[in-house]
Amino acid sequence: MANAETFRPLLRRVQRSLCAVAPRGGRVLVALSGGGDSVALLLLMRSLEACGDITVAGAAHLNHRLRDAAADEDEAFCRSLCERLAVPFVAERVDVAALAARDKRSIEDASRRARYAFLERAADALHADVIATGHTRDDQAETFLLRILRGSGTRGLGGIRPRAGRIVRPVLDVTRQELRAFLAEEGETFREDVTNADVRIARNRVRHDVIPLLQAGFGGRVVDVLAREAELARRDEDFLARQAIDLARSIVLCENDTETRIAAAPLTEAHPALSSRVAQAVLERFSSRRAIGFQHVEWFLELAARTTDAALALPGQEAVRVGPQIILRPASVKARATVNSFAFPLSIPGEVQSDRWAIAASELDRASNPVWPAWAGRGNEVGIAAAVLELPLVVRNRRPGDRFRPIGAPGKRKLQDFFVDRKVPRTDREALPLVVDARGRIVWVPGQAVAEEFKVSATSQSVILLRVRRLGGK
Repeated sequence: MANAETFRPLLRRVQRSLCAVAPRGGRVLVALSGGGDSVALLLLMRSLEACGDITVAGAAHLNHRLRDAAADEDEAFCRSLCERLAVPFVAERVDVAALAARDKRSIEDASRRARYAFLERAADALHADVIATGHTRDDQAETFLLRILRGSGTRGLGGIRPRAGRIVRPVLDVTRQELRAFLAEEGETFREDVTNADVRIARNRVRHDVIPLLQAGFGGRVVDVLAREAELARRDEDFLARQAIDLARSIVLCENDTETRIAAAPLTEAHPALSSRVAQAVLERFSSRRAIGFQHVEWFLELAARTTDAALALPGQEAVRVGPQIILRPASVKARATVNSFAFPLSIPGEVQSDRWAIAASELDRASNPVWPAWAGRGNEVGIAAAVLELPLVVRNRRPGDRFRPIGAPGKRKLQDFFVDRKVPRTDREALPLVVDARGRIVWVPGQAVAEEFKVSATSQSVILLRVRRLGGK
């Protein structure tokens, strides 16, 4: 550095930020556009490399072919800079305008997607652990304002994250002005992208019009305040997201390639801050990357609150309310008849009932049962080994392709073949309840057999006791 003492505090801040998101001594690929932020980032990474904190694996530049000769000059500038700094350099050229037209996306969105895809390829080629981008505190403030204006919850207001996958942002807590001062002291030049002055682009309007207006009316620390609000929103969102994941474990009954089943009542009883996050997550699974907006989540929660069966078309999928649950299927999957379809969560202890049967579950352990019975694998009362289960348990009807290994059998077999061998009447098979675990594995066919993998052995420390009883009828 031209004046190491002047900028030592800046370097220490960047060092702390990088250490929080990247392994010490790791290989860092720098995303280099040629603009001031990315040039400063590359120089700062080289300084940290000299300190032994990291290894600069290289710099990567994507030529978007949007500005004719200027784009080629940016690429040449970046190549020359890397040669001078002895940094490995990789570049690609992509016709972003053609990509945007093909995928029916905006130029900005197509550029962002192409850029990150290229950076991942470059990181693989240079064996980089992380990819550093030059997002600054100003970028964070602009993003926060944009998402307020576009209508975003705390998930969006959290703004730009310090790390997302392999992407890290070591200068996210540094202002653009600080980086420009650093470059001036170093005597380094950079490229100005003329499109950054185009106020037809929403971010540029926020940068050149909205933030200066706010600074004039509310003081010069507006950028700091907005960036701090984004950090607070991100903390809140991280906490709520973890709570929503815990809630989803008891609400999402079944997930596979053709459907997701959700218990409606617990979803509607949860706090809206959590239920909306669970709904957002389950809807994104079959959305085929189509946007799931606020209104879609609201419609889904209204469907969950209904007391009658109904269906709802959503991006990439259909949601069907059937009794106490909601079934989500991709639009490409033809819906099966749901007249006899059911799935109920079975808590421990707890019981679920239909008009024909009741299934109860309770837990036993060796401490309270010193005389350990030899649990039968058949009949109306059975024990299953708790250690191999993944909760919650679900009581459901059979599904196409169901297979399991009956206790004592040499291997798995189709449930249909098992019913035929056991002479279960065809008219009873659809209504016969099955107990499955959270992975969809059949645990028990009531009155018939426990699955071999869940049988109680001499080493089992705890057992789930399952009982079935008929309610009226034959």
